[in-house]
This record gives sequence, structure tokens and C-alpha cells, in this order.
Amino acid sequence: MKKSYLSILISLLIPFSASALTLEPIRYGDFSQWVTRDITESKIIGGKQKTVYAIAPTDHIKGNVAYVNAGGSPWATSNVYAKVSGVVKTSNTVSPFNRNGNTCAKMEARMEQVKVLGLINMDVMVAGSIYLGRVFEPITSTKSPYSKMEMGVPYTKRPVALVYDFQVDMPESNTRTKSTGFSSKKTLQGRDNAEVYVLLQKRWEDSNGKLYAQRVGTGRERYNKSIPWTKGHRLDIHYGDITGEPFYKPWMGLLNGEKAYYARNSKGKLVPVEEVGWAPADAVPTHVLMMASSSCGEAFVGTEGLTLYIDNIAFGF
Repeated sequence: MKKSYLSILISLLIPFSASALTLEPIRYGDFSQWVTRDITESKIIGGKQKTVYAIAPTDHIKGNVAYVNAGGSPWATSNVYAKVSGVVKTSNTVSPFNRNGNTCAKMEARMEQVKVLGLINMDVMVAGSIYLGRVFEPITSTKSPYSKMEMGVPYTKRPVALVYDFQVDMPESNTRTKSTGFSSKKTLQGRDNAEVYVLLQKRWEDSNGKLYAQRVGTGRERYNKSIPWTKGHRLDIHYGDITGEPFYKPWMGLLNGEKAYYARNSKGKLVPVEEVGWAPADAVPTHVLMMASSSCGEAFVGTEGLTLYIDNIAFGF
């Protein structure tokens, strides 16, 4: 039996309407421009010159200089210049990657090796992450990593999705490694996951300078297997309280306590942003948090070799 004209029309419109979003690219989210930084580590740990990348208009910075987001770029990365007790160290787990003539961002989890005076070897597990916000260099302590970074940027729109191209390379290992460099390595059961999320918040500040937020919108995915290059992937943003939804996972919940990220208050001080509840489904946000990472666990824990590639990040309406 031949299909009716109406059924044919419906079959054509349904897939089209599901993918036909108006895209608002995030600035520099096509990863075609990068800042190259040349940082020389302290002689006590080898004195090597390392190349470190930042996502911003193309530039080359020579010397051990604290980086501040350049050219209006909203992006920060896990690539940092640290100076702890006078010792300069850096890491570079985020880099440009040429894929068929097009540049995307590559984030990898790997073991950073540190040799002190050629005698003491230390291994530190580091993951690659990019996020909307800023890191404050030089890093002077390994304690409270969230307190060294400002997470999120002002944003008042209500997109229905985050759209991006991506790929995941997942090792076959079903274990993770915990290694801080100051204690022996530990092997933990269960593989790490790559992760992408977008969170919309409505923030406010009290008279003491403390920051609070309601969660307005949530989009969060974790990837525990290899995924081939996928174009135009859609991460839906769900508004309001999602704890009763069938797709809800505990790791989609509110960020407070030790999970709270930091931001600057009106006095310029970095303080935790405590998410105290879910906003009504029709609320208008004040800020957006967006991160892509080759790890979803705690600091200094990861699956070595886990790699996430991402490109062309945009909000969809």
C-alpha cells in the first residue's frame, strides 16, 4: 500500500525538526586559534622548556608569565603555570589537534613525570579539561584546586541544547590510577569517563559576599567507551528540578559543599558558589558553566590514555 501524502510529509518533518536548531557558536569554540606559551621549568626538576597552549587569538608568549584570558576568549584549560615553593612546573594536557585539515581541541589523561635533582621520581595523574571561566596563575598550591579557578561566565539566554562535534578514545583498561606525586600510586577499580556538561545558574550574593545559586538548566553526559567522530551531537538542556526524571543520575545533582565551584564576588574575592536548590522551569539564568574533560572523577585520578576530542561548540535554540 502506498503511503499517503500526509504520512510522507510527517516522516520528512519529524527528523528535520529534531535537528534543525539555530546555532549560537561559543566564541573561539571552533578551536582554530591558539596561544602558544613557552615556559621554562626550574632547574631542580630538569629545567626543560615546555610548550603550553591556551584557547584565544593566535599568539606566542615567551617566558614564565602568568596568563590572563586574551582577546575576549571565555575559555580556560587545565594547562597551567605553577610555582609552588619557588619551583616552576607546568603541564599541558590540552592541545590543538589537526583532524583532516581542521583543528579541534584534544584533551588527554596522562601521567606527568617529575624528576627532582635526577634522584627522586614522582608521577602525577593529570587530565585534560577545557571550561568557560578563568584560572588564576601562577598556581602556588596543590590544595583545593577549585579555589584556583573561576567557573562560569555571565549568560542570560535559555538554549535547548549544547551542540558539538566529538570523539572519545577509551583504553580497554577497567582501572583508574590515583597518583598525586607525594604518595605511592594506587590502582582503583572501574574505568574513568570522559564528560561534557552545560549548567545554567541563577546566582546572587549576600551581604557577607557569599555566592549562592539555583540550578536553572542541566545538560550532562559521560562517555565510558570509544566513540567515533560524531558531528552535530546534541546534548539537551533540561530546565527546572530534574531529580524525578528517568534520565537523572546522581552526578547531575546540585553542586555544593566540596563539589561547589568558585567565582569572584563583588569585591573580587574567589568564593564558592553554593547551589541551594532547583530554579523554576521558566527561570532566567545569570551564568553558564560548560566543561569538557577526559576525566569525571577527583583530582589526580584517571585512566591513562583516555582522550576526548571536541570541536564547533555552540548553543542551540
